[in-house]
Amino acid sequence: GSPNSLKLLVKNAKQLVLICKNSEKYLTKDGMQNLCVIENGSIVIGSDGLIKAVGPAETIRAQYAEALFDKVIDAAGMCVLPGLVDAHTHPVWAGDRVHEFAMKLAGATYMDVHRAGGGIHFTVEHTQAAPASDLLASLRSRLVRMQRAGTTLAECKSGYGLELQTELKMLEVIEEARRSLPINISATYCGAHAVPKGKTVVEATEDILRVQLPRLKERMSAGTLRVDNIDVFCEQGVFDLSSSRSILQAGKQMGLNINFHGDELHPMNSAQMGAELGALAISHLEEVTDAGIAAMAKAKTAAVLLPTTAYILRLPQPRARDMLDAGVIVALGSDFNPNAYCCSMPIVMHLACVNMRMSMPEALAAATINAAYALGRSHTHGSLEVNKHGDLLLLNATRWEHLIYQLGGHQELIRYVIIKGDIVYDNNKILDL
Repeated sequence: GSPNSLKLLVKNAKQLVLICKNSEKYLTKDGMQNLCVIENGSIVIGSDGLIKAVGPAETIRAQYAEALFDKVIDAAGMCVLPGLVDAHTHPVWAGDRVHEFAMKLAGATYMDVHRAGGGIHFTVEHTQAAPASDLLASLRSRLVRMQRAGTTLAECKSGYGLELQTELKMLEVIEEARRSLPINISATYCGAHAVPKGKTVVEATEDILRVQLPRLKERMSAGTLRVDNIDVFCEQGVFDLSSSRSILQAGKQMGLNINFHGDELHPMNSAQMGAELGALAISHLEEVTDAGIAAMAKAKTAAVLLPTTAYILRLPQPRARDMLDAGVIVALGSDFNPNAYCCSMPIVMHLACVNMRMSMPEALAAATINAAYALGRSHTHGSLEVNKHGDLLLLNATRWEHLIYQLGGHQELIRYVIIKGDIVYDNNKILDL
């Protein structure tokens, strides 16, 4: 199209789910229950891929009567939603753990498997040995799979290297995916994912502080790597509070958002520590205390809840209701990894509703605006508002709730996935491949 032409008009949607309409950076309490929905609405995306207008179909029709669009989609009888945001994934690795799933089903706990040299250690050995080209190929196919399930922004962690070369290799693969795929990526350095075999916690922490972070800082300053967040697995038998604190603080000094694993298997007071450090987000929180919940609400630290992990590991469910009632910013993630192999945010939302007792509007807010907030991206993603990225889903359904209600039904329901005004997935074309 010509420079002043517009990229896309999606018109006459039965429901247009904006999520927010007043540029809220996140939603809590009642705000999560009362999402902004326009019945019979249209949305306009400019040549820059940003949203130019959103509103009732009549208003948009009158306003853009003379405009030329590169593409027009008539969404009559369909729903339009913001692209989903997956706030927690581990998508770069080699060596699946299908054999361990059988052990877990037979009663082995996560830490039993970990101590037996399985779990993270098994994946680390395979990831260290894998060439970057193999890691990139599998990452691409996983991200495309996420995209087909409606995810348009995904957080991606390193963390199966546990030493400088492999961690850099993982981050380079994430960077290459960011540059070559349409899906939006938030990159996380997670070198403190486990204590490498043969090292103590103190030695592992020193290696991260003295070797890994300085090299990462050089690469970031040179502009060859973009890293957004820092993560640590703060857990009994992994990284204790003091090691976790020193690593997270060092990351924050480098300009990274603090976004870490806390209070998953034991109540460690990770939530209080995170709140104190000004963490943007803490994930898991299956064992968080009331004091931890209060501290997170006060500090505006998002809780990234992972219903698939609690379900697969048969852990107590994260206390979503207590967090919501306390005014915590609740977000959702798939935790896609070899231990919890699920790339579908619609399934994550369904489990959040059924197992964590969230309402459907709460789950959708948690998988859009609040997940974007947890990644420091809610000014550009997570709702359909003017000047945000034109990232959206079109559902073959007359009510948006079908995306959550139909368990596993997203394969048939999602008609189009659009990123920055470009159709990146057209479900009708699937037979032509």
